[in-house]
Amino acid sequence: MFSSVRSCISQALQQTSNGEVVVSPNDILLEQPKDEALGDIYTNAAMVFSKKLKMPPRALAEVICESLRKNEVVTTAEVANPGFINIRLKNSAWQNVVADIIQNAKTYGYSNLYDGKAVNVEFVSANPTGPLHTGHARNAVFGSVVANLLERVGYKVTREFYINDQGNQIKSLARSLYLRYEEALGRAVSDADFISDMYCGAYVKDLAKELVKQCGDKFLDKAESDWLGFFRTFAIDHMMEDVKKDLASIGVVMDVYTSEAGLCKRNLVDDALQILQKHGDIYEGVLPRPRGISADDEWEERPQTLFRSTKYGDDIDRAIKKSDGTWTYFAGDLAYHLDKFQRGYTKMVAVLGADHNGYVKRLKSAVSALSGGKAEIDIKLYQLVNFLENGTPVRMSKRAGNFITLRDVVERVGKDVARYMMISRHHDVMIDFDFVKAVEHSMDNPLFYIQYAYARICSVFRHFEAENGKLDEKELATCDKSSLSDSAELSLIKALAFWTERVKAAALAIEPHRIPTCLQSIAALFHSLWNKGKTNTELRFIDKTNKRDTLARLSLLLAIKRVIEDGFNIIGITPMSEMR
Repeated sequence: MFSSVRSCISQALQQTSNGEVVVSPNDILLEQPKDEALGDIYTNAAMVFSKKLKMPPRALAEVICESLRKNEVVTTAEVANPGFINIRLKNSAWQNVVADIIQNAKTYGYSNLYDGKAVNVEFVSANPTGPLHTGHARNAVFGSVVANLLERVGYKVTREFYINDQGNQIKSLARSLYLRYEEALGRAVSDADFISDMYCGAYVKDLAKELVKQCGDKFLDKAESDWLGFFRTFAIDHMMEDVKKDLASIGVVMDVYTSEAGLCKRNLVDDALQILQKHGDIYEGVLPRPRGISADDEWEERPQTLFRSTKYGDDIDRAIKKSDGTWTYFAGDLAYHLDKFQRGYTKMVAVLGADHNGYVKRLKSAVSALSGGKAEIDIKLYQLVNFLENGTPVRMSKRAGNFITLRDVVERVGKDVARYMMISRHHDVMIDFDFVKAVEHSMDNPLFYIQYAYARICSVFRHFEAENGKLDEKELATCDKSSLSDSAELSLIKALAFWTERVKAAALAIEPHRIPTCLQSIAALFHSLWNKGKTNTELRFIDKTNKRDTLARLSLLLAIKRVIEDGFNIIGITPMSEMR
Protein backbone atom coordinates (compact mmCIF):
# COMPACT_ATOMS: atom_id res chain seq x y z
CA MET A 1 0.00 0.00 0.00
CA PHE A 2 2.71 2.49 0.97
CA SER A 3 4.75 1.39 -2.05
CA SER A 4 1.80 2.24 -4.28
CA VAL A 5 1.44 5.72 -2.75
CA ARG A 6 5.20 6.38 -2.87
CA SER A 7 5.44 5.27 -6.51
CA CYS A 8 2.56 7.55 -7.42
CA ILE A 9 4.29 10.54 -5.79
CA SER A 10 7.64 9.62 -7.33
CA GLN A 11 6.16 9.40 -10.83
CA ALA A 12 4.41 12.77 -10.43
CA LEU A 13 7.69 14.41 -9.40
CA GLN A 14 9.61 12.88 -12.28
CA GLN A 15 6.96 13.78 -14.84
CA THR A 16 6.97 17.38 -13.57
CA SER A 17 10.71 17.56 -14.28
CA ASN A 18 10.30 15.83 -17.69
CA GLY A 19 12.49 13.03 -16.39
CA GLU A 20 15.40 15.32 -15.52
CA VAL A 21 15.07 14.63 -11.80
CA VAL A 22 15.05 11.00 -10.66
CA VAL A 23 13.18 10.49 -7.37
CA SER A 24 13.45 7.15 -5.62
CA PRO A 25 10.29 6.10 -3.77
CA ASN A 26 12.56 5.39 -0.78
CA ASP A 27 13.31 9.12 -0.57
CA ILE A 28 9.65 9.98 0.04
CA LEU A 29 8.56 10.32 3.65
CA LEU A 30 5.10 9.08 4.61
CA GLU A 31 3.94 9.80 8.15
CA GLN A 32 0.86 9.20 10.26
CA PRO A 33 -0.83 12.42 11.46
CA LYS A 34 -1.33 12.72 15.22
CA ASP A 35 -4.79 14.16 14.49
CA GLU A 36 -6.86 11.66 12.47
CA ALA A 37 -9.03 14.56 11.28
CA LEU A 38 -6.13 15.56 9.00
CA GLY A 39 -6.15 12.22 7.16
CA ASP A 40 -4.53 8.81 7.24
CA ILE A 41 -1.12 9.79 5.86
CA TYR A 42 0.77 13.00 5.23
CA THR A 43 3.88 13.72 3.20
CA ASN A 44 6.28 16.67 2.88
CA ALA A 45 7.48 15.56 -0.59
CA ALA A 46 6.41 18.81 -2.27
CA MET A 47 8.49 20.89 0.14
CA VAL A 48 11.49 18.57 -0.07
CA PHE A 49 11.65 18.58 -3.88
CA SER A 50 10.31 22.07 -4.68
CA LYS A 51 13.76 23.61 -4.92
CA LYS A 52 15.06 20.89 -7.25
CA LEU A 53 12.00 21.23 -9.48
CA LYS A 54 11.98 25.04 -9.26
CA MET A 55 8.31 25.16 -8.25
CA PRO A 56 6.59 26.68 -5.21
CA PRO A 57 5.83 23.92 -2.65
CA ARG A 58 2.08 24.45 -2.77
CA ALA A 59 1.95 24.40 -6.58
CA LEU A 60 4.00 21.20 -6.64
CA ALA A 61 1.74 19.72 -3.96
CA GLU A 62 -1.30 20.36 -6.19
CA VAL A 63 0.39 18.45 -9.03
CA ILE A 64 1.14 15.51 -6.71
CA CYS A 65 -2.43 15.51 -5.37
CA GLU A 66 -3.82 15.34 -8.90
CA SER A 67 -1.76 12.22 -9.49
CA LEU A 68 -2.68 10.67 -6.12
CA ARG A 69 -6.41 11.09 -6.74
CA LYS A 70 -6.06 8.71 -9.69
CA ASN A 71 -4.62 5.99 -7.43
CA GLU A 72 -7.18 3.26 -6.75
CA VAL A 73 -6.44 3.10 -2.98
CA VAL A 74 -6.73 6.88 -2.43
CA THR A 75 -10.06 8.52 -1.54
CA THR A 76 -8.83 12.08 -0.96
CA ALA A 77 -5.59 14.04 -1.34
CA GLU A 78 -5.57 17.62 -0.09
CA VAL A 79 -2.92 20.36 0.19
CA ALA A 80 -2.23 22.05 3.53
CA ASN A 81 0.08 25.04 3.99
CA PRO A 82 2.93 25.43 3.38
CA GLY A 83 2.88 22.38 1.09
CA PHE A 84 2.00 19.31 3.12
CA ILE A 85 -0.24 16.73 1.47
CA ASN A 86 -2.90 14.97 3.55
CA ILE A 87 -4.08 11.64 2.14
CA ARG A 88 -6.99 9.36 2.98
CA LEU A 89 -7.15 5.75 1.81
CA LYS A 90 -10.04 3.37 1.29
CA ASN A 91 -10.89 1.07 4.21
CA SER A 92 -10.17 -1.90 1.96
CA ALA A 93 -6.55 -0.73 1.60
CA TRP A 94 -6.10 -0.78 5.37
CA GLN A 95 -7.93 -4.09 5.74
CA ASN A 96 -5.51 -5.64 3.25
CA VAL A 97 -2.64 -4.76 5.62
CA VAL A 98 -3.88 -7.46 8.02
CA ALA A 99 -3.48 -10.14 5.34
CA ASP A 100 -0.07 -8.73 4.38
CA ILE A 101 1.23 -9.04 7.95
CA ILE A 102 -0.02 -12.61 8.34
CA GLN A 103 1.25 -13.79 4.96
CA ASN A 104 4.63 -12.05 5.26
CA ALA A 105 5.28 -12.43 8.98
CA LYS A 106 8.98 -13.25 8.46
CA THR A 107 9.67 -10.18 6.33
CA TYR A 108 7.15 -7.65 7.64
CA GLY A 109 9.15 -4.94 9.37
CA TYR A 110 12.14 -5.35 7.02
CA SER A 111 13.26 -2.95 4.28
CA ASN A 112 16.35 -3.86 2.28
CA LEU A 113 17.67 -0.34 1.76
CA TYR A 114 21.37 -1.24 2.07
CA ASP A 115 21.55 -4.64 0.35
CA GLY A 116 24.15 -6.30 2.60
CA LYS A 117 26.47 -3.31 3.07
CA ALA A 118 28.84 -3.96 5.98
CA VAL A 119 28.51 -1.93 9.17
CA ASN A 120 30.56 -2.27 12.35
CA VAL A 121 28.74 -1.57 15.62
CA GLU A 122 31.17 -1.25 18.52
CA PHE A 123 29.66 -1.20 21.98
CA VAL A 124 30.39 -1.95 25.64
CA SER A 125 34.20 -2.01 25.11
CA ALA A 126 34.79 -1.87 28.87
CA ASN A 127 38.24 -1.90 30.41
CA PRO A 128 38.70 -5.48 31.71
CA THR A 129 39.53 -4.19 35.19
CA GLY A 130 36.28 -5.01 36.97
CA PRO A 131 32.73 -6.30 36.60
CA LEU A 132 30.40 -4.65 34.09
CA HIS A 133 28.34 -1.94 35.78
CA THR A 134 24.95 -0.39 35.02
CA GLY A 135 26.40 2.05 32.49
CA HIS A 136 27.74 -0.93 30.58
CA ALA A 137 24.27 -2.52 30.83
CA ARG A 138 22.66 0.42 29.06
CA ASN A 139 25.49 0.48 26.52
CA ALA A 140 25.15 -3.27 25.88
CA VAL A 141 21.39 -3.20 25.35
CA PHE A 142 21.45 -0.01 23.28
CA GLY A 143 24.22 -1.37 21.05
CA SER A 144 22.60 -4.76 20.53
CA VAL A 145 19.20 -3.25 19.63
CA VAL A 146 20.89 -0.79 17.26
CA ALA A 147 22.59 -3.77 15.58
CA ASN A 148 19.22 -5.55 15.26
CA LEU A 149 17.64 -2.45 13.73
CA LEU A 150 20.45 -1.94 11.22
CA GLU A 151 19.99 -5.53 10.09
CA ARG A 152 16.31 -4.69 9.49
CA VAL A 153 17.22 -2.10 6.86
CA GLY A 154 19.60 -4.41 5.03
CA TYR A 155 23.00 -3.93 6.65
CA LYS A 156 25.32 -6.85 7.32
CA VAL A 157 26.20 -6.08 10.93
CA THR A 158 29.29 -6.98 12.95
CA ARG A 159 28.90 -6.59 16.71
CA GLU A 160 32.30 -5.73 18.18
CA PHE A 161 33.88 -5.30 21.61
CA TYR A 162 37.19 -3.41 21.86
CA ILE A 163 39.27 -4.74 24.76
CA ASN A 164 41.30 -1.94 26.37
CA ASP A 165 44.00 -4.32 27.57
CA GLN A 166 46.94 -1.96 27.26
CA GLY A 167 48.24 0.80 29.50
CA ASN A 168 48.52 1.80 33.13
CA GLN A 169 45.05 0.63 34.21
CA ILE A 170 45.90 -2.95 33.34
CA LYS A 171 49.21 -2.70 35.21
CA SER A 172 47.30 -1.36 38.22
CA LEU A 173 44.94 -4.35 38.03
CA ALA A 174 47.91 -6.75 37.95
CA ARG A 175 49.50 -5.02 40.97
CA SER A 176 46.18 -5.10 42.83
CA LEU A 177 45.92 -8.80 42.09
CA TYR A 178 49.43 -9.37 43.45
CA LEU A 179 48.45 -7.77 46.78
CA ARG A 180 45.39 -10.01 47.00
CA TYR A 181 47.58 -12.97 45.97
CA GLU A 182 49.85 -12.26 48.93
CA GLU A 183 46.78 -11.98 51.17
CA ALA A 184 45.41 -15.31 49.91
CA LEU A 185 48.74 -16.88 50.89
CA GLY A 186 48.49 -15.54 54.45
CA ARG A 187 50.17 -12.16 54.21
CA ALA A 188 48.51 -9.23 56.00
CA VAL A 189 47.06 -6.75 53.48
CA SER A 190 44.97 -3.67 54.28
CA ASP A 191 43.07 -1.19 52.12
CA ALA A 192 45.86 1.30 52.85
CA ASP A 193 48.16 -0.84 50.67
CA PHE A 194 46.00 0.02 47.65
CA ILE A 195 46.97 3.36 46.16
CA SER A 196 44.39 5.57 44.39
CA ASP A 197 44.54 3.94 40.95
CA MET A 198 44.37 0.34 42.23
CA TYR A 199 41.39 -2.03 42.51
CA CYS A 200 40.29 -3.33 45.90
CA GLY A 201 36.85 -4.82 45.08
CA ALA A 202 35.95 -8.31 46.28
CA TYR A 203 36.24 -9.62 42.71
CA VAL A 204 40.04 -9.17 42.90
CA LYS A 205 40.08 -11.45 45.95
CA ASP A 206 38.21 -14.08 43.93
CA LEU A 207 40.81 -13.80 41.16
CA ALA A 208 43.62 -14.17 43.67
CA LYS A 209 42.11 -17.35 45.15
CA GLU A 210 41.85 -18.86 41.66
CA LEU A 211 45.44 -17.88 40.93
CA VAL A 212 46.67 -19.57 44.13
CA LYS A 213 44.79 -22.73 43.10
CA GLN A 214 46.65 -22.78 39.81
CA CYS A 215 50.10 -21.53 40.81
CA GLY A 216 50.47 -21.90 44.56
CA ASP A 217 53.20 -19.63 46.00
CA LYS A 218 55.27 -19.66 42.82
CA PHE A 219 55.32 -15.86 42.54
CA LEU A 220 55.60 -14.97 46.22
CA ASP A 221 58.51 -12.63 47.02
CA LYS A 222 59.47 -12.43 43.36
CA ALA A 223 60.47 -9.22 41.60
CA GLU A 224 57.66 -7.40 39.77
CA SER A 225 59.30 -8.12 36.43
CA ASP A 226 58.91 -11.88 37.16
CA TRP A 227 55.14 -11.78 37.73
CA LEU A 228 53.68 -8.61 36.16
CA GLY A 229 53.18 -10.03 32.64
CA PHE A 230 51.62 -13.28 33.88
CA PHE A 231 49.33 -11.54 36.37
CA ARG A 232 48.26 -9.08 33.70
CA THR A 233 47.29 -11.87 31.26
CA PHE A 234 45.67 -13.96 34.00
CA ALA A 235 43.54 -11.03 35.16
CA ILE A 236 42.45 -10.01 31.65
CA ASP A 237 41.55 -13.56 30.63
CA HIS A 238 39.43 -14.17 33.72
CA MET A 239 37.80 -10.74 33.68
CA MET A 240 36.86 -11.20 30.02
CA GLU A 241 35.31 -14.59 30.82
CA ASP A 242 33.13 -12.82 33.38
CA VAL A 243 32.33 -10.04 30.91
CA LYS A 244 31.14 -12.54 28.32
CA LYS A 245 28.99 -14.35 30.89
CA ASP A 246 27.46 -11.07 32.05
CA LEU A 247 26.73 -9.99 28.48
CA ALA A 248 25.14 -13.37 27.73
CA SER A 249 22.93 -12.98 30.81
CA ILE A 250 21.45 -9.82 29.29
CA GLY A 251 21.14 -11.36 25.83
CA VAL A 252 24.24 -9.92 24.17
CA VAL A 253 26.65 -12.00 22.08
CA MET A 254 29.52 -10.30 20.27
CA ASP A 255 30.78 -11.35 16.85
CA VAL A 256 34.30 -9.98 17.37
CA TYR A 257 36.55 -9.13 20.31
CA THR A 258 39.48 -6.92 19.30
CA SER A 259 42.47 -6.52 21.60
CA GLU A 260 44.24 -3.15 21.89
CA ALA A 261 47.43 -5.00 22.84
CA GLY A 262 47.07 -7.11 19.71
CA LEU A 263 46.85 -4.00 17.53
CA CYS A 264 50.01 -2.67 19.17
CA LYS A 265 51.87 -5.89 18.38
CA ARG A 266 50.89 -5.43 14.72
CA ASN A 267 52.38 -1.91 14.78
CA LEU A 268 49.11 -0.42 13.55
CA VAL A 269 49.84 2.85 15.34
CA ASP A 270 52.90 3.25 13.10
CA ASP A 271 50.79 2.40 10.04
CA ALA A 272 48.21 5.03 11.00
CA LEU A 273 50.96 7.58 11.55
CA GLN A 274 52.42 6.91 8.10
CA ILE A 275 49.02 7.45 6.44
CA LEU A 276 48.50 10.72 8.25
CA GLN A 277 52.07 11.89 7.52
CA LYS A 278 51.54 11.16 3.84
CA HIS A 279 48.64 13.62 3.81
CA GLY A 280 50.51 16.26 5.82
CA ASP A 281 48.35 15.71 8.90
CA ILE A 282 51.20 15.14 11.41
CA TYR A 283 53.42 17.85 12.89
CA GLU A 284 55.41 18.73 15.99
CA GLY A 285 53.73 21.45 18.04
CA VAL A 286 52.50 22.75 21.36
CA LEU A 287 48.83 22.50 22.29
CA PRO A 288 47.10 25.51 23.87
CA ARG A 289 46.39 25.50 27.59
CA PRO A 290 43.41 23.16 28.20
CA ARG A 291 40.10 24.67 29.28
CA GLY A 292 39.65 24.80 33.03
CA ILE A 293 43.37 25.16 33.73
CA SER A 294 44.14 28.70 34.83
CA ALA A 295 47.45 30.53 34.63
CA ASP A 296 47.95 29.77 38.34
CA ASP A 297 47.65 26.02 37.85
CA GLU A 298 50.69 23.86 37.15
CA TRP A 299 50.82 23.20 33.44
CA GLU A 300 53.82 22.81 31.19
CA GLU A 301 53.88 23.78 27.55
CA ARG A 302 55.75 21.01 25.79
CA PRO A 303 56.23 19.93 22.18
CA GLN A 304 54.31 16.84 21.11
CA THR A 305 53.53 14.89 17.95
CA LEU A 306 50.12 16.20 16.89
CA PHE A 307 47.39 15.15 14.45
CA ARG A 308 45.95 18.04 12.45
CA SER A 309 42.39 17.05 13.30
CA THR A 310 41.07 20.61 12.90
CA LYS A 311 41.48 20.03 9.16
CA TYR A 312 38.64 17.49 9.47
CA GLY A 313 36.30 19.50 11.67
CA ASP A 314 37.72 19.04 15.17
CA ASP A 315 37.98 21.95 17.63
CA ILE A 316 41.70 21.51 18.35
CA ASP A 317 44.50 19.33 17.05
CA ARG A 318 45.16 16.14 19.01
CA ALA A 319 48.30 14.68 20.59
CA ILE A 320 49.43 11.30 19.29
CA LYS A 321 52.80 11.01 20.99
CA LYS A 322 53.82 12.59 24.28
CA SER A 323 57.05 14.54 24.80
CA ASP A 324 58.55 11.46 26.53
CA GLY A 325 58.03 9.39 23.35
CA THR A 326 55.07 7.26 24.59
CA TRP A 327 51.81 6.99 22.68
CA THR A 328 48.66 8.72 23.90
CA TYR A 329 45.33 6.90 24.26
CA PHE A 330 44.22 8.60 21.07
CA ALA A 331 47.05 6.89 19.18
CA GLY A 332 45.43 3.57 20.10
CA ASP A 333 42.10 4.88 18.78
CA LEU A 334 43.78 5.71 15.47
CA ALA A 335 45.16 2.18 15.20
CA TYR A 336 41.80 0.61 16.05
CA HIS A 337 39.78 2.61 13.53
CA LEU A 338 42.39 2.04 10.84
CA ASP A 339 41.99 -1.68 11.55
CA LYS A 340 38.20 -1.38 11.10
CA PHE A 341 38.63 0.42 7.78
CA GLN A 342 41.16 -2.16 6.57
CA ARG A 343 38.64 -4.89 7.41
CA GLY A 344 36.23 -3.27 4.96
CA TYR A 345 33.99 -1.12 7.15
CA THR A 346 33.12 2.23 5.60
CA LYS A 347 30.12 2.57 7.93
CA MET A 348 30.88 2.46 11.67
CA VAL A 349 28.77 3.04 14.77
CA ALA A 350 30.22 3.45 18.27
CA VAL A 351 28.26 3.60 21.53
CA LEU A 352 29.96 5.60 24.28
CA GLY A 353 29.01 7.05 27.65
CA ALA A 354 28.11 10.74 27.88
CA ASP A 355 31.45 11.38 29.63
CA HIS A 356 33.12 10.66 26.26
CA ASN A 357 31.59 13.73 24.64
CA GLY A 358 35.07 15.08 23.94
CA TYR A 359 35.86 12.02 21.80
CA VAL A 360 33.19 12.59 19.17
CA LYS A 361 34.91 15.13 16.92
CA ARG A 362 38.37 13.60 17.26
CA LEU A 363 37.12 10.12 16.30
CA LYS A 364 35.12 11.47 13.35
CA SER A 365 38.24 13.37 12.23
CA ALA A 366 40.41 10.28 12.62
CA VAL A 367 38.11 8.04 10.57
CA SER A 368 37.80 10.66 7.82
CA ALA A 369 41.57 11.21 7.65
CA LEU A 370 42.60 7.55 7.80
CA SER A 371 40.07 6.50 5.14
CA GLY A 372 40.61 9.44 2.80
CA GLY A 373 36.97 10.41 3.34
CA LYS A 374 35.70 6.96 2.30
CA ALA A 375 34.45 5.96 5.77
CA GLU A 376 32.25 7.56 8.40
CA ILE A 377 31.54 6.89 12.04
CA ASP A 378 28.31 7.68 13.90
CA ILE A 379 28.90 8.06 17.64
CA LYS A 380 25.99 7.72 20.04
CA LEU A 381 26.39 8.94 23.62
CA TYR A 382 24.12 7.61 26.36
CA GLN A 383 23.29 9.04 29.77
CA LEU A 384 23.55 7.32 33.14
CA VAL A 385 21.02 5.09 34.87
CA ASN A 386 19.81 5.92 38.40
CA PHE A 387 18.72 2.84 40.34
CA LEU A 388 15.94 3.19 42.89
CA GLU A 389 13.99 0.98 45.27
CA ASN A 390 10.51 2.48 45.62
CA GLY A 391 11.96 5.89 44.89
CA THR A 392 14.99 5.52 47.19
CA PRO A 393 18.52 5.30 45.69
CA VAL A 394 19.91 1.76 45.81
CA ARG A 395 23.10 1.00 47.73
CA MET A 396 26.22 -0.03 45.88
CA SER A 397 27.26 -3.59 45.06
CA LYS A 398 29.31 -5.44 47.67
CA ARG A 399 31.14 -7.42 45.01
CA ALA A 400 32.21 -4.41 42.96
CA GLY A 401 32.88 -2.20 45.95
CA ASN A 402 31.65 1.11 44.56
CA PHE A 403 28.98 0.53 41.88
CA ILE A 404 25.97 -1.61 40.95
CA THR A 405 26.91 -4.38 38.54
CA LEU A 406 25.10 -5.53 35.44
CA ARG A 407 24.83 -8.93 37.13
CA ASP A 408 23.01 -7.35 40.11
CA VAL A 409 20.41 -5.86 37.76
CA VAL A 410 19.73 -9.07 35.81
CA GLU A 411 19.49 -11.11 39.02
CA ARG A 412 16.96 -8.65 40.44
CA VAL A 413 14.60 -8.17 37.49
CA GLY A 414 15.59 -10.66 34.76
CA LYS A 415 16.92 -10.16 31.25
CA ASP A 416 13.70 -9.02 29.59
CA VAL A 417 12.84 -6.26 32.07
CA ALA A 418 16.46 -5.05 32.10
CA ARG A 419 16.61 -4.87 28.30
CA TYR A 420 13.26 -3.11 27.98
CA MET A 421 14.06 -0.52 30.62
CA MET A 422 17.49 0.23 29.16
CA ILE A 423 16.02 1.36 25.83
CA SER A 424 12.73 2.77 27.11
CA ARG A 425 14.03 6.34 26.87
CA HIS A 426 16.05 8.32 24.32
CA HIS A 427 19.76 7.71 24.83
CA ASP A 428 20.29 11.41 25.65
CA VAL A 429 17.91 11.12 28.63
CA MET A 430 18.87 9.76 32.03
CA ILE A 431 16.89 6.69 33.13
CA ASP A 432 15.39 6.28 36.60
CA PHE A 433 15.23 2.49 37.01
CA ASP A 434 13.08 1.53 39.99
CA PHE A 435 13.54 -2.15 40.80
CA VAL A 436 10.06 -2.42 42.35
CA LYS A 437 8.13 -0.62 39.62
CA ALA A 438 10.04 -2.39 36.83
CA VAL A 439 8.53 -5.77 37.77
CA GLU A 440 5.15 -4.48 38.94
CA HIS A 441 2.14 -6.19 37.37
CA SER A 442 0.14 -3.06 36.66
CA MET A 443 -0.95 -1.06 33.65
CA ASP A 444 1.49 1.66 34.77
CA ASN A 445 4.37 -0.66 33.92
CA PRO A 446 4.96 -0.25 30.14
CA LEU A 447 6.46 -3.71 29.58
CA PHE A 448 3.66 -5.40 31.53
CA TYR A 449 1.18 -3.31 29.52
CA ILE A 450 2.51 -4.73 26.23
CA GLN A 451 2.98 -8.27 27.57
CA TYR A 452 -0.60 -8.19 28.88
CA ALA A 453 -1.90 -7.24 25.43
CA TYR A 454 -0.02 -10.21 23.95
CA ALA A 455 -1.27 -12.56 26.67
CA ARG A 456 -4.87 -11.40 26.15
CA ILE A 457 -4.60 -12.18 22.43
CA CYS A 458 -3.22 -15.64 23.23
CA SER A 459 -6.10 -16.22 25.66
CA VAL A 460 -8.63 -15.40 22.91
CA PHE A 461 -6.95 -17.91 20.59
CA ARG A 462 -6.94 -20.58 23.32
CA HIS A 463 -10.63 -19.97 23.97
CA PHE A 464 -11.46 -20.24 20.25
CA GLU A 465 -9.31 -23.35 19.71
CA ALA A 466 -10.83 -25.11 22.75
CA GLU A 467 -14.16 -25.21 20.90
CA ASN A 468 -13.16 -25.07 17.23
CA GLY A 469 -9.78 -26.77 16.92
CA LYS A 470 -6.49 -25.25 15.82
CA LEU A 471 -6.57 -21.91 14.03
CA ASP A 472 -5.83 -22.02 10.32
CA GLU A 473 -3.55 -19.05 9.61
CA LYS A 474 -4.07 -19.38 5.86
CA GLU A 475 -7.80 -19.05 6.42
CA LEU A 476 -7.23 -15.97 8.58
CA ALA A 477 -5.03 -14.40 5.89
CA THR A 478 -7.60 -14.91 3.13
CA CYS A 479 -10.85 -14.38 5.01
CA ASP A 480 -13.21 -11.46 4.31
CA LYS A 481 -12.05 -8.50 6.39
CA SER A 482 -14.63 -5.94 5.32
CA SER A 483 -16.24 -6.07 8.76
CA LEU A 484 -13.11 -4.49 10.27
CA SER A 485 -14.62 -1.06 9.84
CA ASP A 486 -15.08 0.31 13.35
CA SER A 487 -12.92 3.38 14.10
CA ALA A 488 -11.10 1.50 16.89
CA GLU A 489 -10.29 -1.40 14.56
CA LEU A 490 -9.11 0.89 11.76
CA SER A 491 -6.93 2.91 14.16
CA LEU A 492 -5.26 -0.33 15.22
CA ILE A 493 -4.72 -1.46 11.64
CA LYS A 494 -3.18 1.90 10.74
CA ALA A 495 -0.74 1.59 13.64
CA LEU A 496 0.21 -1.91 12.41
CA ALA A 497 0.56 -0.63 8.85
CA PHE A 498 3.08 1.98 9.96
CA TRP A 499 5.17 -0.61 11.82
CA THR A 500 7.65 -1.08 8.96
CA GLU A 501 7.95 2.71 8.67
CA ARG A 502 8.62 3.01 12.40
CA VAL A 503 11.30 0.31 12.32
CA LYS A 504 13.00 1.92 9.34
CA ALA A 505 12.92 5.36 10.96
CA ALA A 506 14.33 3.99 14.23
CA ALA A 507 17.16 2.28 12.32
CA LEU A 508 18.09 5.29 10.19
CA ALA A 509 18.03 7.68 13.16
CA ILE A 510 19.73 5.08 15.41
CA GLU A 511 17.05 5.66 18.04
CA PRO A 512 15.94 2.27 19.38
CA HIS A 513 13.64 3.85 22.00
CA ARG A 514 11.14 4.36 19.16
CA ILE A 515 10.40 0.62 19.14
CA PRO A 516 9.01 0.31 22.70
CA THR A 517 7.19 3.62 22.19
CA CYS A 518 5.46 2.19 19.10
CA LEU A 519 4.64 -1.10 20.86
CA GLN A 520 3.09 0.80 23.77
CA SER A 521 0.90 2.71 21.31
CA ILE A 522 -0.26 -0.52 19.64
CA ALA A 523 -0.93 -2.10 23.05
CA ALA A 524 -2.96 0.95 24.10
CA LEU A 525 -5.11 0.75 20.96
CA PHE A 526 -5.63 -2.99 21.52
CA HIS A 527 -6.65 -2.57 25.18
CA SER A 528 -9.02 0.21 24.11
CA LEU A 529 -10.64 -2.09 21.54
CA TRP A 530 -10.87 -4.86 24.16
CA ASN A 531 -12.66 -2.54 26.56
CA LYS A 532 -14.93 -1.25 23.79
CA GLY A 533 -15.99 -4.84 23.11
CA LYS A 534 -17.20 -5.19 26.71
CA THR A 535 -19.99 -2.66 26.07
CA ASN A 536 -20.47 -3.19 22.34
CA THR A 537 -21.10 -6.88 21.73
CA GLU A 538 -20.72 -6.39 17.97
CA LEU A 539 -16.99 -5.74 18.51
CA ARG A 540 -16.27 -8.89 20.51
CA PHE A 541 -13.58 -11.05 18.99
CA ILE A 542 -15.57 -14.28 19.03
CA ASP A 543 -19.19 -14.37 17.89
CA LYS A 544 -20.47 -17.94 17.74
CA THR A 545 -23.30 -16.86 15.46
CA ASN A 546 -21.11 -15.01 12.94
CA LYS A 547 -18.15 -16.93 11.55
CA ARG A 548 -17.19 -14.22 9.02
CA ASP A 549 -16.79 -11.48 11.63
CA THR A 550 -15.08 -13.85 14.06
CA LEU A 551 -12.44 -14.84 11.49
CA ALA A 552 -11.92 -11.19 10.51
CA ARG A 553 -11.32 -10.14 14.11
CA LEU A 554 -9.11 -13.13 14.84
CA SER A 555 -7.05 -12.18 11.78
CA LEU A 556 -6.60 -8.68 13.26
CA LEU A 557 -5.50 -10.22 16.57
CA LEU A 558 -3.01 -12.44 14.76
CA ALA A 559 -1.56 -9.40 12.96
CA ILE A 560 -1.18 -7.57 16.28
CA LYS A 561 0.45 -10.67 17.79
CA ARG A 562 2.94 -10.86 14.90
CA VAL A 563 3.93 -7.19 15.22
CA ILE A 564 4.43 -7.45 18.99
CA GLU A 565 6.56 -10.56 18.45
CA ASP A 566 8.59 -8.69 15.86
CA GLY A 567 9.10 -5.73 18.19
CA PHE A 568 10.14 -7.99 21.06
CA ASN A 569 12.54 -9.77 18.73
CA ILE A 570 14.20 -6.44 17.90
CA ILE A 571 14.44 -5.51 21.58
CA GLY A 572 15.61 -9.01 22.47
CA ILE A 573 12.89 -10.10 24.88
CA THR A 574 10.44 -13.00 24.98
CA PRO A 575 6.66 -12.50 24.63
CA MET A 576 4.55 -14.18 27.33
CA SER A 577 1.44 -16.09 26.28
CA GLU A 578 0.26 -16.13 29.90
CA MET A 579 0.95 -13.63 32.68
CA ARG A 580 2.36 -15.21 35.82
